[in-house]
Amino acid sequence: MNFNFYAPTRVLFGNGQLNNLNIQAMPGKRALIVISNGKSTKENGYLERLQEQLSLANVDYDLFDEIEPNPLKSTVMNGAEAARANGCDFIVALGGGSVMDAAKAIAAMATNNGDLWDYISGGTGKAKQLENTPLPIIAITTTAGTGSEVDQWGVISNDKTNEKIGFGGYDSLFPVLAVVDPELMATVPPKFTAYQGFDALFHSTEVYISKFANLMSDMTALTAIEAVSNNLVAAVKDGGDMAAREKVAFGNTISGYSMVVGACTSEHSLEHALSAYHHDLPHGAGLIMISKAYYSFLIHKHICDDRFIKMAQVMGIKDANKPTDFITALVNLQKDCGVDDLKMSDYGITPDEFEKIAKNAMETMGGLFESDPYPLTIDDCVEILQASYK
Repeated sequence: MNFNFYAPTRVLFGNGQLNNLNIQAMPGKRALIVISNGKSTKENGYLERLQEQLSLANVDYDLFDEIEPNPLKSTVMNGAEAARANGCDFIVALGGGSVMDAAKAIAAMATNNGDLWDYISGGTGKAKQLENTPLPIIAITTTAGTGSEVDQWGVISNDKTNEKIGFGGYDSLFPVLAVVDPELMATVPPKFTAYQGFDALFHSTEVYISKFANLMSDMTALTAIEAVSNNLVAAVKDGGDMAAREKVAFGNTISGYSMVVGACTSEHSLEHALSAYHHDLPHGAGLIMISKAYYSFLIHKHICDDRFIKMAQVMGIKDANKPTDFITALVNLQKDCGVDDLKMSDYGITPDEFEKIAKNAMETMGGLFESDPYPLTIDDCVEILQASYK
């Protein structure tokens, strides 16, 4: 029953909330706006709207628009240098999970010496502790996928070492303010709406079956699972369905809280290893690919049957009475979202990589394996990947 719940981020939630940014207390006078290296933030007018809000708040700003879908260590270091060179005293992240994750690392490295990997625990990281407080962060999410707007973690890739590892855990890396405005998500294409939605879903399904589950994580995880699973299909089929968008966005943010008070499992470690070697693989797509085999493996061990049954019930199978009903609910949701036939082979992944990927997952993100309700071996991971392969 024990839990430690600290979530200090002020959250502005709901349609149109970006318009209220200018009346919030700003944590500084000059912001580094961090966005992706894509076009959508600019073409959809979100960047211009943010700039207007900052101007109304009498805040100067500079722009860093280089963040990749799987953000790289080298890009983070460039962003930190940009913050220092321009005298920025806080960071504003405008984008999806990758942008928010990178912004946290930029905020840390803008005030600390050395290389980001000096402060990474796992793999080739040196596991040093930050000496100086990171710059404050405002997170404005344009997707419903990672919950990064309310947690103190980010995931960064090192393309030199093929490592993709979580960075953070410091109280000072919680955003001071988050804006969750579903209007900014209306333009996300259907398949990416699905990828992001399943990422949010799996954060909470993992937390719920984790051996570190507790009363608070159960509450947040089940709320998120229900909100996402019952509204994702509508959001995928009609991006302009703002009622569905709002509920999926709510589920995503609550899923972020579930990770603050609970812990994900090795499903995320395995996917991070997949995309560490194959950077074009969207994180959510990779999770979808391995999810049926991953959860089926655990179900066959009968280590938390009641929890799989409960998840099936909140996902819409009201009379669920066996753990495999969760797999039925999961597969049906993937089919209804049009993502049930994703293929590893389409991203250049081959079965001869599976042992390397499994070892990478354990070496770089081994902490999540500690959350597993059943201890997985390298052979178990390879078996899951093999069963997932198409």
